[in-house]
Amino acid sequence: MYIANNWNDYEILDMASGEKLERWGEVILVRPDPQIIWRDKTYPEKWKNTNARYLRSKAGGGKWQYNNNKMPDSWVINYKDLKFLIKPMGFKHTGLFPEQAVNWDWMIGKIQNAKRPIKVLNLFAYTGGASVACAYAGASVCHVDSSKGMVAWAKENIKASSLADRPVRYIVDDVIKFVNREIRRGNTYDAIIMDPPSYGRGTNGEVWQFEDNIYDLVKLCMKVLSDKPLFFSINSYTTGISANVLVNMLKITMKKKYKGKFSCGEIGLPMKDSELVLPCGIYGRWES
Repeated sequence: MYIANNWNDYEILDMASGEKLERWGEVILVRPDPQIIWRDKTYPEKWKNTNARYLRSKAGGGKWQYNNNKMPDSWVINYKDLKFLIKPMGFKHTGLFPEQAVNWDWMIGKIQNAKRPIKVLNLFAYTGGASVACAYAGASVCHVDSSKGMVAWAKENIKASSLADRPVRYIVDDVIKFVNREIRRGNTYDAIIMDPPSYGRGTNGEVWQFEDNIYDLVKLCMKVLSDKPLFFSINSYTTGISANVLVNMLKITMKKKYKGKFSCGEIGLPMKDSELVLPCGIYGRWES
């Protein structure tokens, strides 16, 4: 497991009974997490002073419960030289998955060590954590997401990291439709990143189902890879899918044309002053 242990502005303070106690800069949040099935709190006293807690509803969804008037509407946190805008959203999210820092570090290293111009295609790009990292490393980035609001947020993150002058394209579109258009245009990319949801809808109501659509998308993306690609990275939070499934798809598709190294595994977040690590997702990678 790769552990995102290089944060200063984020940490898990404790976790128990389906919830994690987190520090985001100076803001303390309590959010649900299905992986936390143990009931004993390691540091009960730390749970007494929080800014907000996300409460799930039995009818589905949930809401934020604010505990004092010191909770900002939004704020910025740093990861090394990168900056990200944080704000509480519906369905417990904050606009950033801090465990992804392990992938950002890996991508930055690959791009900077390539010693050549790199074009990156970031699909299901959300608020642009990976886009910020790749732009910081010197790549040109095409950021694609079907949500206009998330793409606007990504622009804010790029600007917050003082990268507004970097070559980043922002595309609001269904990813499959966009990749097909890039194929027709003859556009290619040296690196592909994707973090597909378990279920979602495109800009015109197109239905995405991970198990039904992911392999066809990976195959489709082979047609927009350059002659000398740098990497192909798939991240997933879909329940029941193994990291080996992700890397198997890459092996089936990439080996037909490219030589390189394959890897897969889990990513996680450490708990402060503890040996506990929270598993947070899986990855599959090909790299030249």
